[in-house]
Amino acid sequence: MIAVLMAGGLSLVVALLCTPLLIRLLVRKQYGQFIRQDGPTAHFTKRGTPTMGGVVIIGATLFGWAGASLVAGNVPSASAVLVLFLMTGLGLVGFLDDYIKISRQRSLGLKARWKIVGQGVVGVTFAVAALNFPSEHFRTPASTKISFIRDTNIDLAFAGVTVGLILFVLWANFLITAWSNAVNLTDGLDGLATGVSLIVFGAYVLVGVWQFNQRCESLLSAGPRCYEVRDPLELAVVAAAITGACFGFLWWNASPAKIFMGDTGSLALGGALAGLSILSRTEILAAIIGGLFVLVVLSDVIQIGFFKMTGKRVFKMAPLHHHFELSGWGEVTIVIRFWIIAGLFVAVGVGVFYAEWVAG
Repeated sequence: MIAVLMAGGLSLVVALLCTPLLIRLLVRKQYGQFIRQDGPTAHFTKRGTPTMGGVVIIGATLFGWAGASLVAGNVPSASAVLVLFLMTGLGLVGFLDDYIKISRQRSLGLKARWKIVGQGVVGVTFAVAALNFPSEHFRTPASTKISFIRDTNIDLAFAGVTVGLILFVLWANFLITAWSNAVNLTDGLDGLATGVSLIVFGAYVLVGVWQFNQRCESLLSAGPRCYEVRDPLELAVVAAAITGACFGFLWWNASPAKIFMGDTGSLALGGALAGLSILSRTEILAAIIGGLFVLVVLSDVIQIGFFKMTGKRVFKMAPLHHHFELSGWGEVTIVIRFWIIAGLFVAVGVGVFYAEWVAG
């Protein structure tokens, strides 16, 4: 448990102290945010604010995890390395996207096909590797079964190993793309995505610690309701490192933001959430814990779908937070209320997780 606390503490300090250094570097190089012309007019004042702050979130997370593992004497596990690979890989794709936007002063970065290729390479590599590296108990980081709070009876390998691998790669990449886009869409107001992320990843610290205490390999707690997760404590350490990094970054990202996370941060955080949900066997539960992200995506889907069918809009503007912004709500008010909603979703998700174990 010392590793969990150490990871969160180290990443928090690194993010808190290194973010202003990155801000000064980006200001000196004039790497500022480009504001889309069709967005809320209040956002025009944010033009030129340094972006690509996700570099600090990723760096602080890696430092916190590595430092905690070193102090605790833990050997890096396959699960932790896979989640961090997914987070860093998608963060690199986001970094390239941000850099092109800034250098060319336009709202579009990487061309869609190259962005899909980049995400696909990282996602496929993660998915294939997740079905390998069995532990001494022959348990791999992921399984081909669809999971809710634990693996269900829906097995993607129903027609053989090869078909199972292909279907799992498709399923994993769907989750990776969905969560990456969800965090990216939520990152529209100062501190919104960062605050929601730290709440959600904080919940995964609790999930990981609980799964570790009730793991099937434990001679003391193993029972019929034990969790067949390969490295639950290591996943908790990673989640703690991400939570701490978000805490430290939020100090500078809160309104009025001195820096934005950019696609570098949003894609990385979305990838990390997808990775944690897959490897902790909580793929469907994640949609409850990260319910605020889901809500934001649904508002965008509803807006686009309804407009194509009727030519009319449901919201004044999508995603959802921009609707309230155009309705006259203050930015800080929207962010705080969305944090509250995110906290309620997390409370329900963690409650469902615990209730399932209690009910047996």
